[in-house]
Amino acid sequence: MIKSKIGAAKELLIAFLIFNFSMLLSGCKSYHRNSAHKEVSLSSIEKGEDLAKLYCQSCHQLPDPSLLDSKTWENGVLPAMGPRLGIFRYGFNVYPKTRDEYIGRDFYPAEPMLKMSEWQNILDYFEATSPDSLPGQKRKYPIKKGLPLFQVEIPNIHYEMPATCFVKINSADSIHRVVISDAVRKKLYFFNAALHVTDSLNTSGPVVNLDFDKENLIACNIGILNPNNGKFGKEEFINSDSHGAWQIDSSKTIDSLQRPVQITSADLNHDGKTDYLVCEFGNLKGALSWLENKGNNKFERHVIREVPGAIKAYITDYNHDGLPDIWALFAQGDEGIFLFTNKGNGTFEQQEVLKFPPSYGSSYFELDDFNKDGHPDILYTCGDNADYSRVLKPYHGVYIFMNDGTNHFKQKYFFPINGCYKAIARDYDGDGDLDIATISFFADYLHQPEESFVYLENKGNFDFHPYSFPQATMGRWISMDAGDVDGDGRTDIILGNFSIGPVIMKHKVDWKDSPPFVILKNVGK
Repeated sequence: MIKSKIGAAKELLIAFLIFNFSMLLSGCKSYHRNSAHKEVSLSSIEKGEDLAKLYCQSCHQLPDPSLLDSKTWENGVLPAMGPRLGIFRYGFNVYPKTRDEYIGRDFYPAEPMLKMSEWQNILDYFEATSPDSLPGQKRKYPIKKGLPLFQVEIPNIHYEMPATCFVKINSADSIHRVVISDAVRKKLYFFNAALHVTDSLNTSGPVVNLDFDKENLIACNIGILNPNNGKFGKEEFINSDSHGAWQIDSSKTIDSLQRPVQITSADLNHDGKTDYLVCEFGNLKGALSWLENKGNNKFERHVIREVPGAIKAYITDYNHDGLPDIWALFAQGDEGIFLFTNKGNGTFEQQEVLKFPPSYGSSYFELDDFNKDGHPDILYTCGDNADYSRVLKPYHGVYIFMNDGTNHFKQKYFFPINGCYKAIARDYDGDGDLDIATISFFADYLHQPEESFVYLENKGNFDFHPYSFPQATMGRWISMDAGDVDGDGRTDIILGNFSIGPVIMKHKVDWKDSPPFVILKNVGK
């Protein structure tokens, strides 16, 4: 009897302790912060989520914490975000900020936009709810080694540490079929179909894009390649002299452009004169702008969208009203693809057709018609990994978004490629549908270096089979173009080797001793 009472008392005590412990946990509502393994209250996390919606979403799409691991949030992204909210120091951490005359004193808030306790709520939200590590890629098919459709051709030129920042196949020029630009040497090289140098030209800065018009080449000189806010970029006009040699016409140079990456000629205001659309990527500041031709080599700059990151644009009359419209990709912070409808007199109406989280690192897009319905679909790549979140991301790769006929787009296809930088859709094998060639600048060079170049063969019904070639590892491909190099009617591919720059994963090949570019010659039927 005594023993049974003692046993009952013990059970009652245990039940009491369990009840009170559970109530204690319920009251504290604590979670582990993944990075520092500190306990964080659920209340702080909930407040942080609300504050993130208020402050983060005011500048770009609200990122889901699961897009990055907790250490990257803590050590990379959030310290970069702090100064945007007027927070330059928190605890023992000093947050980085840029100081230069091109962003202005009013770029950063003079005072914190929120309380320090609220900033801690935001830190708690992202750090406590993000994973310890990101998941790996999930591919339907592994990348097969072997590329029977193409044969690798190496040019008759070699120099140490190539920094090829632009490549172009100009099938219309029988003498200068290939053009490349080297960022370190600040030089353009021209090659014939046999890949021998036919001419070269010194430039004042890295040329990262060329627009081929009827009279001359229009060079997009970025000024300084590394991220900056300065207006060192130029539009330079290159023509040939009486002996056929290329030269820069200094009398037509347009300067003071904010780190431009693309310049396209078009009569944007319908006045009969050639204007220029400029993607001024910038860094913290930038814009999509156009230069109105006022005559006598005078140009007036007009801003279409004043945010950094304009990286690629196309000019088409999508609504067939006789006025040139603009499709543009922005890749810095507020990432997305925008359609600017020309309303006449140099004015444009803005429509955002696709929006991406800032961690995507948007890198390129094309307008292609995959289902042949007459409406442009979007081929898109993301993979820039040089900023504040240098980790391999499973959502990097190549995407296809289908147009419903009213410029509303829905994702139809995705193939994961770490650090994907560009994709070009062409009917490479001549079977009547679009295949895709891709490159990666931030590939997983240690475990799967073959993803630095992937050829996606279209088997129909959006079933693409991936292939690469053994020599894909010999270069670090940052630029690519497709065209007919030798005039045989087949679409060839050129890859540009930029052998320097930050890497995410180690690599086994010394790209600095590799050629500045290679040609994938199409040997198909």
